Amino acid sequence: MADTPAKSPAKPAAKAGVKAATKAAKAAGAKAAGKEKKVVKKRKVTAKDFPAKKLPAVPESILKKRKRRDERTQRQLFRSVKGNLNRIKKRRTIFLRAEKYVKEYRMKERAELKIARDARKRGNYYIPGEAKLAFVVRLKGINKIPPKPRKVMQLFRLRQINNGVFIKLNKATLNMLRIIAPYVTWGYPNLKSVRELLYKRGFARIRGQRIPITSNRMIETHLKRYNIICMEDLVHEIFTVGRNFKYATHFLWPFKLNTPTGGWKRKSVHYNDGGDFGNREDLVNKLLRSMV
Repeated sequence: MADTPAKSPAKPAAKAGVKAATKAAKAAGAKAAGKEKKVVKKRKVTAKDFPAKKLPAVPESILKKRKRRDERTQRQLFRSVKGNLNRIKKRRTIFLRAEKYVKEYRMKERAELKIARDARKRGNYYIPGEAKLAFVVRLKGINKIPPKPRKVMQLFRLRQINNGVFIKLNKATLNMLRIIAPYVTWGYPNLKSVRELLYKRGFARIRGQRIPITSNRMIETHLKRYNIICMEDLVHEIFTVGRNFKYATHFLWPFKLNTPTGGWKRKSVHYNDGGDFGNREDLVNKLLRSMV
């Protein structure tokens, strides 16, 4: 009998290792599949996933109201700041204008004094130029006044006793003053008289009403188009009889003055004869001091 070959012990061991590796691979695959299933698995949606919205602590209408209030406050603050800046700027402009006018008046006065001194040195006389401005005051009432003088005084807006107005002197107004001479007194006011009349007795004619001039804003509102924005502009325009003299005087209500201290002397007699009516020239300033 021939000898049979002995079985190799390595083959069963190899088979066992393959089986173990296969089992391990299957187990790993099963675990991975279980994990994938867990990830893909959908859970039921419940009410806990959608919590109820809480109502706002403050109603929406009140929130909107607060927002509008804040916006309105901001606009008011902006307007206030802008208004303050404009007022400061305007105040500076008014101050500079007043300063310029003072310089102009002083230069004019010094120039006249210099001309008068030079004339005296040379043995001559200095005759100032004719006045351009007059202030007219009514003396008598309505009794026994003919129609023509009555109409002229109506044109001058002299409707009551002791009413006064500024008049620009030219050929026409001088002829009108001659017609009403027995019923008025007039003269040439200086800067001090013009300023006192406007500051102490100045009233504006606004929509047919007599309103006291209490601020520069009132003047600016009605005369800004004529480059008159303050009281000093008004004084300058009237005293120098500027281009807008007509609009400046029509803005003013006729001055209502007091009876002069001590009363009138004789209204029916000319001033040159010791009475009251007629042209007083520069002496009208003394009369105005006692009537303002």
